Amino acid sequence: MSEEKSAVPAWEQRFRAARVSLPDWAEDAPERALYVSNASGTYEVYAWDRATDVHRRATDRPNGTTDAELSPDGEWIWWFDDNDGDEYGIWRRQPFAGRPEGAAGPDEEAVPGLAPSYEAGLALGRDGTVVVGRSTDEDGTTLHLRRPGAAEAVEIYRHAEYGGVGDLSHDGTLLAIDHTEHGDAMHGAIRVVRLPEDGAALATVAELDEVTGHDHPRGVACLGFAPVDGDTRLLVAHQRTGRWEPMIWDVATGAETALALRDEQGRELPGDLSAQWRPDARTLLIEHEYEARSELFSYSLDDGVLTRLDTPRGTVGGATPRPDGTVEFLWSSAAEPSAVRSTAGTVVLRAPGAVPPGSVPVEDVWVDGPGGRVHSLVQRPAGDGPFPTVFEIHGGPTHHDSDSFAAGPAAWLDHGFAVVRVNYRGSTGYGQAWTDALRERIGLIELEDIAAVRGWAVASGLADPDRLVLSGGSWGGYLTLLGLGVQPELWSLGVAAVPVADYLTAYDDEMEALKAIDRTLFGGTPEEVPERWTASSPLTYVERVAAPVYISAGVNDPRCPIRQIENYVERLKQLGKPHEVYRYDAGHGSLVVDERIKQLRLEIDFVRRYLDGAPVGENHADTRK
Repeated sequence: MSEEKSAVPAWEQRFRAARVSLPDWAEDAPERALYVSNASGTYEVYAWDRATDVHRRATDRPNGTTDAELSPDGEWIWWFDDNDGDEYGIWRRQPFAGRPEGAAGPDEEAVPGLAPSYEAGLALGRDGTVVVGRSTDEDGTTLHLRRPGAAEAVEIYRHAEYGGVGDLSHDGTLLAIDHTEHGDAMHGAIRVVRLPEDGAALATVAELDEVTGHDHPRGVACLGFAPVDGDTRLLVAHQRTGRWEPMIWDVATGAETALALRDEQGRELPGDLSAQWRPDARTLLIEHEYEARSELFSYSLDDGVLTRLDTPRGTVGGATPRPDGTVEFLWSSAAEPSAVRSTAGTVVLRAPGAVPPGSVPVEDVWVDGPGGRVHSLVQRPAGDGPFPTVFEIHGGPTHHDSDSFAAGPAAWLDHGFAVVRVNYRGSTGYGQAWTDALRERIGLIELEDIAAVRGWAVASGLADPDRLVLSGGSWGGYLTLLGLGVQPELWSLGVAAVPVADYLTAYDDEMEALKAIDRTLFGGTPEEVPERWTASSPLTYVERVAAPVYISAGVNDPRCPIRQIENYVERLKQLGKPHEVYRYDAGHGSLVVDERIKQLRLEIDFVRRYLDGAPVGENHADTRK
């Protein structure tokens, strides 16, 4: 390593190091692939011709691009064009090989005539059929069909509740629609329709709804049609057993096939299970997720044999079965950076440049909480505790922290902080009951679990009770602000990124898909159950905040909009509470590496100044907006 590179701190090297997503390949041209990388300093879409090993950056926008898909023939790259991270835009496309030399102008509008919207799925058929899902505040969910040769798309579905494109059958005749027409946005249903020819009506083939008329709602979700023409089998995820697991549903006959997913010793696999078809349509690739880690299996439909694939202990961040029988997967652990690996034992794709420095392995900690045992991932810096400790709270809320590589926690460890990540009630991966516990007492339930883990951290000698930072982004940012007001005696500082701060105003301004989720979580709108919304809003408790608070916000954020954050900040000002705010020109986070580094540097600076009285970071006064 050169002297210039070694002068860059390890935490910054991790952010600057190029990384890649799992490549997605064209169904009928498997040597053509797409992936997302930050190699240019901004996360953009790259085309990869695997036959020649030629890589080409396909998009180049100031605030980055991540949503893209290849047409089945591999000829076209579709990508979603929004405005500075606001997630509101249209689909564009370009040839896989790029525009001809000398061609000018932007990529062409992929489906002319469709106004900008939030994205609600995309299906590209092998015959040129296209189904585009759109979501807007005015129209709810609409789906639009364009047949090959048609001048424009026609609307085939509309509903006020959120839904989207599930999958298109291999022969392009059937469409699976994921929807929440029943009003429960946490438990989806599936409708399969036969796509109409010109002038024909949309015909429903089958329905799978385990919410309507059920005392205990269970969700179902589309995983994909079998990759064979005329095959009407649909792979579905369901919660009938109190967790996510797959089954096969023949939408033509209604027959359902349960999958006996047991390991080589005949034991049922605990945790959540998902699946996807392998190209032969006779075997499935199974992803098993349990206690913040994941592994892969192959399942034979012919004989019901489940075979574990060679995946190291850690987290699989996505996997794809290839036509040659191998499986490629993105893997990492808290200690080891990610790479795209193959079950053939090779590294398939690694980003150019230096591999980022590793970090500290996680320890698993289980703490008894008011709703059951709470699983947390703990990382300790060098030396003896008690340590200043950052409780890094995950977003979602239906998500979970895992044993995977993350530059943010690694940076805190480099600065001498312990890091604790809590998979509170509402987190996925611990069964449906744990996730569904997040109802009505929103935010307050999660904070009870976080407080229980905090008690363990102090009692065990890990955490210094006078130097405890509550931190998080998105839902984690929301829990940070709520925790500072509800539990003021527990926390020394708060660092909240893109948070919900004033829940009632947030509901007015946020995208429709999140409004639907919030209505489900609270059991109604702010007008219908105002007491629940008020009890769960950080603004309600702002007078009780005792710790200094740092807030960062994207001015174009459709998920945690800026107006409700400004309301909270204005109240902090009126009350004379110590706080700092950083606003940046993007949406729900940034895809620009320099911006991410800047934000973390400001957070570290804020925490060090208030905890130690020793500022760190560069150009502190000049970088704050």
